[in-house]
Amino acid sequence: MKAVPRPRTGEGAVVLSVLTLLGLEMITLVVLPVEDRPAVGGALFGASAAVLGVAGLLWHRLRRRHRAPAARSTEAGDEPTFTASALEGFPTDAVRPLLLGPDAVGLDRLHTAWILATHGHDAAWITHHLDLPSEATHLLVDAARHQGHGGAPAASPPQSPG
Repeated sequence: MKAVPRPRTGEGAVVLSVLTLLGLEMITLVVLPVEDRPAVGGALFGASAAVLGVAGLLWHRLRRRHRAPAARSTEAGDEPTFTASALEGFPTDAVRPLLLGPDAVGLDRLHTAWILATHGHDAAWITHHLDLPSEATHLLVDAARHQGHGGAPAASPPQSPG
């Protein structure tokens, strides 16, 4: 059985609209008095050229947007997701048990959580946004604070000295 190609209703609508516009322009030019035809014809020509230019620009952007993801590789390469300096101090030994077992957490998600922890996000925020176990995020946030990366948690008010 041969598959039926997907109908291109958007393209058909555009062609129908252009043909309708051309028909209306022709009727307008025929109905007008002879002395008004050059001015109205010039205006219609200018408007048609502007519409054609905008349509061409939109078509070009749409084609470029659909082509861009195909140019990028979808497979994981040899390049690490984060730099070594961004992962400095990452508690590899402490999170190793989380990487094993049936409910294992992905290393990239733990690295992302580490980056967020070093930028001051608290464990509850990271747990909510990355859908990680709370013990993993608490471990990472505590390690980041211990190394002086995370600062004060985002939810706690600033403390005055003294």
